[in-house]
Amino acid sequence: MKITKICCIGAGYVGGPTMSVIASQCPDIQVTVVDLNKERIDLWNHTDLDKLPIYEPGLKELVDKTRGKNLFFSTDVDTAIDEAEVVFISVNTPTKTYGKGKGQAADLKNIELCARNIAKVSKTNKIVVEKSTLPVRTASAIKSILDNTGNGVDFEILSNPEFLAEGTAIDDLLNADRVLIGGAETAGGQAAKDALSSIYENWIPKDRILQTNVWSSELSKLVANAFLAQRVSSINSISALCEKTDANVAEVSRAIGYDSRIGAKFLNSSVGFGGSCFQKDILNLVYIAQSYGLQEVADYWEQVIIMNDYQKRRFAENIVTTLYNTVSGKKIVFYGWAFKKDTNDTRESAAIFIADALLDEKAELIIYDPKVPESKIYADLDYLGTRSPEENRRLLKVVNDPIKASEQAHAIAILTEWDEFKTYDWNAIYDKMLKPAFVFDGRRLLEKDTMEKIGFEYYKIGQS
Repeated sequence: MKITKICCIGAGYVGGPTMSVIASQCPDIQVTVVDLNKERIDLWNHTDLDKLPIYEPGLKELVDKTRGKNLFFSTDVDTAIDEAEVVFISVNTPTKTYGKGKGQAADLKNIELCARNIAKVSKTNKIVVEKSTLPVRTASAIKSILDNTGNGVDFEILSNPEFLAEGTAIDDLLNADRVLIGGAETAGGQAAKDALSSIYENWIPKDRILQTNVWSSELSKLVANAFLAQRVSSINSISALCEKTDANVAEVSRAIGYDSRIGAKFLNSSVGFGGSCFQKDILNLVYIAQSYGLQEVADYWEQVIIMNDYQKRRFAENIVTTLYNTVSGKKIVFYGWAFKKDTNDTRESAAIFIADALLDEKAELIIYDPKVPESKIYADLDYLGTRSPEENRRLLKVVNDPIKASEQAHAIAILTEWDEFKTYDWNAIYDKMLKPAFVFDGRRLLEKDTMEKIGFEYYKIGQS
């Protein structure tokens, strides 16, 4: 099958960047990204590329190069599905907040709605590609819906999970370690896998495109994120021990990273991991293991989440303890709200939960992040439901000037590793703050000796 038109349902953090790269590398394929959220689509079509709904280095250049040529953003979902040979499903699959599996299982409501809509409007055979992170055997559920509610057309279901790291998503797509394509082990399934592979072969070497059965592909995505998160939680557990024993977690990380069996990646201690995937995928893995009666497996992976929550809680408690066991009425400045640098994504950001803990202690918080808008910061706190929106706005203020924010502040907490924080005039910041002036570095961004020489009481995770 020659692919000439692609539709992607979902214009979020996966769909937008992925389709932008495909459009840039496959100029002979028309790529249409659709979403029911008109405001989001309007931003994707905005003449000012700085207003794209997603910040990702290199993204606006790709959109500028392809939009209106072979990349289109639209709310006309039905037409895009009907015309495409390949339909990617790239919608949100959050953790369930209700019913069976609450707090662990993936909520597949959006996936089912997509499947039913594809079945309703399709008049020609299609390849349907799972791009969202999904539990094992979701493909069979999608296949059942399509076959039983469609117009008699033939659907092949493929699993093509994304392995993107926000902040480096464009480079991850252009220079992927691997592309994973799972499908049925039938003649039709093989033809579909080869057709999808031919798209990626425009820029990815064929030996890096792995074909599996669909269930292996679905599970591989969950397991990849679980293993990465496990490394973060592992080194964070050691950071707590380092602080008690005068060891330095950076030196420990470097020492063990030289072991070729271990490697150096994902051994940077921090205030905790965030983002849309790690916690959600591990909870999903825990739920799947429990559903098959594998309680020991479930307990093992759940500990990764427990350790991550502990690291965030430990950081917040240390701020309160260090500030003489009370932060009531004290001004604490947060540098960073996004879950990591080079993205405006705040999902599961450590900053949200540390802010919530300090607001419970009646602290007055000042927040600065170079890419996260004020509306998003308040929405993140309101979503927790810990206090009223009015109280959140009374106790927390969002500012655009990080240096001015430090005036009369008791402490600064660094919660995102934005590079610009390393370039600040910390002498000037020190002069503006109340004394003693505290800095709590949750990203190990600054040098302890330098900060203490300026005069700061400086706390760095994993170092006494």
